[in-house]
Amino acid sequence: MAEFVRLEVAEGVGTVRLDRPKMNALNVQVQEEIRAAAAEASAREDVKAVVLYGGERVFAAGADVKEMAEMSYIDMVNRSGALQSSFTAVARIPKPVVAAITGYALGGGCELALCADVRFAADDAQLGQPEVLLGVIPGAGGTQRLTRLVGPSRAKDIIFTGRFVRADEALAIGLVDRVVAADQVYDEAVAWAGQFRDAATYALRAAKEAIDAGSEVDLDTGLVLERQQFAALFATEDRRIGMTSFVEKGPGKAEFEGR
Repeated sequence: MAEFVRLEVAEGVGTVRLDRPKMNALNVQVQEEIRAAAAEASAREDVKAVVLYGGERVFAAGADVKEMAEMSYIDMVNRSGALQSSFTAVARIPKPVVAAITGYALGGGCELALCADVRFAADDAQLGQPEVLLGVIPGAGGTQRLTRLVGPSRAKDIIFTGRFVRADEALAIGLVDRVVAADQVYDEAVAWAGQFRDAATYALRAAKEAIDAGSEVDLDTGLVLERQQFAALFATEDRRIGMTSFVEKGPGKAEFEGR
């Protein structure tokens, strides 16, 4: 049983809940528990979409600096790959993932939120990559995922200065996708995730894989990836159900089976 990270499942939505008081500091144990929760959410057929959530007060205020301060260069050479891959496990969950951001999402907390497909933030939330203020740089994907999301110039401004980005600015630059009242963030995220509980599971998976993999390659290669995913879906029962339903009943009435 994990101590600080758990997967809670209700009505098709899995919540990966961080719960390490006070600020959900992301030490090595939490990182590995995040990896395990991501693997469980990926594997469970009753989980159709995922919410990342740190609770009402804070999403995650960053890495456990006390733990890192004691690590040597050799220690971090040995650990940095596992750190990155624990977050990548979240990014590769083959289902829609939404981050519900309250309070602070800083450093590793911001990097974890960047692994979601979309981000909903409280109106008083603050995000940032303040690692340079500790004499290091983001090491769990921040230099790469943030740049791909908001562009090189904005990413450099945020990372070089280490400043905190308030919710309204985060929305304006595309760092988050929706800003709502703090007491509504989780409910909004669950509602977004819940719309997929009866969706065509493998079509969603194929769409996510095509978008994510295609964004890393040239257009021609991306089109090949899309074509392969598109053709593969013709082997699924949901494709047959969806097209038959469309022909007989019109759009939006298919009852998918997730296979």
